[in-house]
Amino acid sequence: MEQQRMPLAEHLQAFAKRNPISFHVPGHKHGQVFPSAYYNDFQHMLRWDVTEITGMDDLHAPAGIIADAESLAAAFFQTQHTFFLVGGSTAGNLAMILAACKQEDKILIQRNCHKSVMNGVELAGAQPVFLAPEWEGQVSRFTSPSYETIASAIEQHPDAKAIVLTYPDYFGQTYQLKAMIDKAHQYNIPVLVDEAHGVHFALGDPFPASAIELGADAVVHSAHKMAPAMTMASYLHLGTSRINPSQIAHYLQIFQSSSPSYILMASLDIARHFLAHFSKEDRIKTIKSVEQVKQLFSAFSFWEFMPSDDSLKLTFHVKHSFSTKSVVNLLEKAGIFPELATDEQILFVHGLAPMEEIDTLEKRLKTIGHPLKKSVNRATIERTNLFPEKVQELDLSYQEMNNYPTYLVSMRESIGEIAAEAVIPYPPGIPLLLKGERIQEMHIAHLEKLVEQGVRIQHRDEGIRIYRNKGER
Repeated sequence: MEQQRMPLAEHLQAFAKRNPISFHVPGHKHGQVFPSAYYNDFQHMLRWDVTEITGMDDLHAPAGIIADAESLAAAFFQTQHTFFLVGGSTAGNLAMILAACKQEDKILIQRNCHKSVMNGVELAGAQPVFLAPEWEGQVSRFTSPSYETIASAIEQHPDAKAIVLTYPDYFGQTYQLKAMIDKAHQYNIPVLVDEAHGVHFALGDPFPASAIELGADAVVHSAHKMAPAMTMASYLHLGTSRINPSQIAHYLQIFQSSSPSYILMASLDIARHFLAHFSKEDRIKTIKSVEQVKQLFSAFSFWEFMPSDDSLKLTFHVKHSFSTKSVVNLLEKAGIFPELATDEQILFVHGLAPMEEIDTLEKRLKTIGHPLKKSVNRATIERTNLFPEKVQELDLSYQEMNNYPTYLVSMRESIGEIAAEAVIPYPPGIPLLLKGERIQEMHIAHLEKLVEQGVRIQHRDEGIRIYRNKGER
């Protein structure tokens, strides 16, 4: 019965019905001070957009309705503590990393992680040990490090203060997380999991097991990705006592606003309630809708469906005679917007409910009838030996980086130097070069090939920024 309640959302709803007179921030005064052209679109939400007045509690020192809502979330997700986040999973990743390690501590990091993980490690001043992902032929992507890579890294670095893993990947692919967690726990190493795309795993079958269920010590969920929460609304869960909740709270008040959005927090309360009442019948109807969508998409000959552990993630591999860009352009012109496109694949994300626009989708797909433009120079990325070292450390620590000036040099001139920024080809979005890594000839040869193919390189100017001692220019 406890899961019937939405203490934060219900309190905001009741407060709005009182037609309160505002002599406090925010400045829109429940919508009274707001451009008329947009008032109708925002009016109801503006009445919920309040501040920490009497009865509204405080996200950074919760003792009332926010504490109550967080406790209900912890009960549903079966955690020791659940924190509401208004700064996205980024805030959660930063907080759990800084709570787990300090300057010069070792921390094991999945190399194809979200950039917020790397930012957290840099802020902590920790020493990252990178774990290379494996190429999985069945899905034609780099996915996760192998168990053997994880086990080897733990045995080489038993003094690591934490290991950070991403589960599932963007496309809904999972891996042997339980075995990895058990291995880390043999050495009393906390396991921190960025489960941004897996909040719905808490529902159980037909979805994969959640990182919380598998024994992770700290887990971050982007509630807004797969549950009905507002963008930026996320959860940070503590599954065990290996991570100190007081430390988490300390860093969250550093990384998050002192004026958190009550609309975002209320949406987290509502999302938890939605998940708690998602029935077996709801799951059956949702999966039936997924199959209908898959069938409609599969009618086209220019792509083929790729397997995924998460049934809500529909990935299609575009055949080599076509470009994903041309396919996406056609879809968007028809009013169909996918989540993501790489050089070879297009990802569609189904919601946790039957699709209401299934008939409209079918009609719009029928408009995509003319021949697709052939790909003139489709990027084909060399997969072999992209990560020759499965377990890797930086050549320059974050502390040492502060003592060196940076210079922008040509790609060829950078060979033998230490990179002052990550070089990230997209796709696949995995750093080819890490900040603090020594640049080798193979890196540059690979980069030159990618540039020729027109692959977009994130954080690339007209060369590569490097660290170099003063006077060595």
